[in-house]
Amino acid sequence: MSEFVTVGTLQTMFPHIKLANRQIYAVQFNKWLPIYAINTPERLAAFFAQIGHESGGLQYTAELWGPTPQQLKYEPPSELAGRLGNTLPGDGKLFRGRGLIQITGRHNYAELSRALEFNFIEQPRQLVTCQWAVRSACWWWQDRKLNELADLNNLESFRKITRIINGGYNGLEDRVKRWQVAKKIFLASGKDNKTVA
Repeated sequence: MSEFVTVGTLQTMFPHIKLANRQIYAVQFNKWLPIYAINTPERLAAFFAQIGHESGGLQYTAELWGPTPQQLKYEPPSELAGRLGNTLPGDGKLFRGRGLIQITGRHNYAELSRALEFNFIEQPRQLVTCQWAVRSACWWWQDRKLNELADLNNLESFRKITRIINGGYNGLEDRVKRWQVAKKIFLASGKDNKTVA
C-alpha cells in the first residue's frame, strides 16, 4: 500500500495531537485517500488544509454543542433545519457535525449511509471514530468533486472548496494558512500533477 502520509507529516501539519492518535490516523488516511482519488500533491494539500480547519487540527470529530444561536437553527422548523433535512425535535443535536469534514444534518447522514452502506441515522455517533471520520471526509470530498477544484491549485478554487464545505467563508484565513503549510509538504517534491505513489 502506498504511503500518502506519515506520522511525521501529520506531526508537521497537526502538532497538537498525540503520537498515538497520529499513528492511528496515518493508517486510516493511507487506506482511504487512494480509494477516493485524493492522491496528488494538490489534492492532498487542499484536503488536509480543509479537514485541519474543520477538525481543529484533528482534535475534534464532533461539533462542540452549546447550543449556540447558530446550532439552534439546526432544529425544526427553521429554514436551515429544512435544508439539512432535520424534521424531528432533537435532530439538530443528534445530527450535528461529525467526522473530519463535519457532516451535518439528517439528510447528509442519510446520503452518507447509502453511499457507505452503514446506518448512520441509527448510529450517528459512529462518525466520531477514526475510521468513519476519515472515510466520510474522503467520500464527501470526492462526491462534491473537490478533487477537480483542488487540481486548479489557486486561491479562487480554494475559496470555492471552502464555500462548498462551509456554506460560506468561515475560517478562511486559518484554512489558507494550513493550505500553505500542506503545500510546502506535498508540493516540495516537485511532483506537480502526478499521482503520489
